Order: sequence, then C-alpha cells, then structure tokens
Amino acid sequence: MLEIRNLQKSYDEPSGNRLLILDIPQLDVAEGEQVVLRGESGGGKTTLLHIISGIVSADSGSIRLDGTELTNFSEATRDRIRADKMGYVFQTFNLLPAFTALENVCLGMTFARKKMNSERGKELLNKVGLSDRMHYLPSQLSVGQQQRVAVARALANKPRLLLADEPTANVDPVNQKRIIDLIKDVCRQESVAILLVTHSDEIASRFERVERLELINRAFAERTATSDV
Repeated sequence: MLEIRNLQKSYDEPSGNRLLILDIPQLDVAEGEQVVLRGESGGGKTTLLHIISGIVSADSGSIRLDGTELTNFSEATRDRIRADKMGYVFQTFNLLPAFTALENVCLGMTFARKKMNSERGKELLNKVGLSDRMHYLPSQLSVGQQQRVAVARALANKPRLLLADEPTANVDPVNQKRIIDLIKDVCRQESVAILLVTHSDEIASRFERVERLELINRAFAERTATSDV
C-alpha cells in the first residue's frame, strides 16, 4: 500500500556543508498493517513523516501510495492527496481553541473539500470514548482527551494511512498506554494502516512490527562511521 524506494533528504548546515538526514533504500507498509518506526530524537523520524505526507519534498526517490507516485505532484496536489488519503496525529494536538471537540473533528473533513458530516464526527468521538465531551472546548479537556480528539480528527476522512508523530510525547505514562491502544483499536475498526514513529521502547513493544530507523537509514550509518573515525 505504501512503498518507499531509495528516498533521500538532506539539509544545509550553518557551515555550508550538506548534511544527509535520510537515505532509505526500502520501506513498505501493507494495507491495514500497523508499523512502528523506532528511532532516537533527531534521527529523522519526523522528517520522514513530513516527506510521506507531502509537507516537505524529498531530494530523490520514490513514494507510492496505492500505486500512485506522490513525488511527481505539485505541492497543492500533495496537500489534496494528504487530506484525502492520510491522517496525521501530531505531538502537540494542533486543535483549534475556539472550536469544540466535535467541530475540530468535523473541520478535518473540510481539508479534503468534503462536506462536514456531524454524524461521522460523533461516531469517531464515540469510538475514542468522548461521546460526553463532544461540545467541550480544548481548554476544557485534559491533555489525554485532547489527543483523543486529535486521533478522531485524523480519521475524519476515512484515510488509507495514519501517520502518528510521537503521539504520546505530551501525556502521562497511564494515558500513553491508553492512547496507543486506542489508536490501534480504532484503526483496526476503520481498516486504516498505521506508521507511528517513537523513541520509546515501551510504545514500540505494543506493536507486532517494529523497524529501527538506524538500521534502514544508510545516512545514519554513514554519520556514525564518520563520527567514530
């Protein structure tokens, strides 16, 4: 379903040198599969999700979703594909403070130019255990509840793939387990594949398939070898 081949991304350092961040020969996620990408902070995990979702462009390589090559499209087209086929759960929730939980979820539908469907929003909030908090503002919700709203919003358009960037980074250990279990369960119900990135061994242990970014990213190996010289 998601196929990545020979993906490279680099950035200019203050010194003027070009630093290679990602060099990934291959990474695949099958339809409905739930995958964790484990890596240390600063290792390129968020950059990879941004490239897959089309927020930033790769230097080279191929990203195919359902057989469609994404790297050939304009930024506007990538934005539309992201809205139609991908959901994104951010570390910091990114909820709109002046809108209720239900309104935040329904607004997610407008990104794909779809008509807001309040029944779909209510269904998702019920699935994440917030049927009694639909009309609360983010400021009236706990941190864990806000992240659950963010999960519901990411699924509003029935995406094929959910990208989750350290989704429990800002919640306590008890809620970490609850949110991970919630993401897994709801995505299974919705037949949505997951690519979740984390630096936590505890979170990674809750998934059957775990990939270590250091092992699939040749750029990391090259930087490590250089630093050991």
